[in-house]
Amino acid sequence: MAVTLTQGVLIAIFAIIAGIDFWLEGFYIFRPMIVCTVTGFLLGDLKLGIIAGGLTELAFAGLTPVGGTQPPNPIMAGIMTVVIAHTTGNSPATAIGLSLPFSILMQYIILFCYSIFSVFTKKADEYVAKGEFRKFGMIVLLPTVLVALLYSAFSFLSVYGAQNLMKTLVNSMPTWLSHGFTIAGGILPAVGFGLLLKSMLKVKYVPYLLLGFTAACFIKFGNLMPVAIIGASLAWIEYGREKKEQEVNKKFKNMEKSLENVGGEEDGI
Repeated sequence: MAVTLTQGVLIAIFAIIAGIDFWLEGFYIFRPMIVCTVTGFLLGDLKLGIIAGGLTELAFAGLTPVGGTQPPNPIMAGIMTVVIAHTTGNSPATAIGLSLPFSILMQYIILFCYSIFSVFTKKADEYVAKGEFRKFGMIVLLPTVLVALLYSAFSFLSVYGAQNLMKTLVNSMPTWLSHGFTIAGGILPAVGFGLLLKSMLKVKYVPYLLLGFTAACFIKFGNLMPVAIIGASLAWIEYGREKKEQEVNKKFKNMEKSLENVGGEEDGI
């Protein structure tokens, strides 16, 4: 299905909101789960947006900036995953792999902005020193406005302008290559979750991981809500246990201090 001009404009407007949120890291609207869902809603296929959002969010779960290393842009990955799946008829797993070039290119543009916007710093200092706070406020807001316009223009050109070219390219791919993108897209969520576990997992939490994995894989559920409830219950139990341990340790420390204060030099042998 083709993307109409109205849908392209609406997605571009949403890209402005998500882009500003990503730039300021305010409400985390930029996360793929939200971006895909909203994009699917705007395209009239909410179910596709939700499915793509779940897959893309898992793929980006463990991708965080480290120093100068920047992961692909999550906003364009979310938007283009849904758009490619919607326009070409491919599965969201295939569309994830095909959306990465757009995501990587957008992130390079953002990195370029990081370098260019450094020239505003000296000017901002001059305005503060002169007491020109109105100009200072304008120059501080200018980078955010420029980034928002870049997101809007790039997303509109990618979603509406390049849809025919993208559809032709995807449909002309041989079966083995399309199948390869499908496999890669299916692996990416596992890789993202693995990266997340690498930084968060502790030895004492491994039993909970095994319990959740076993429940999700071998117990037949209509959805994963029961697994989420079990996980929340275990987290609640763990929180209560650790809180109780902290209270007991605090009492012991208070007892030790009180015993130290009871004795003195005259109480010695």
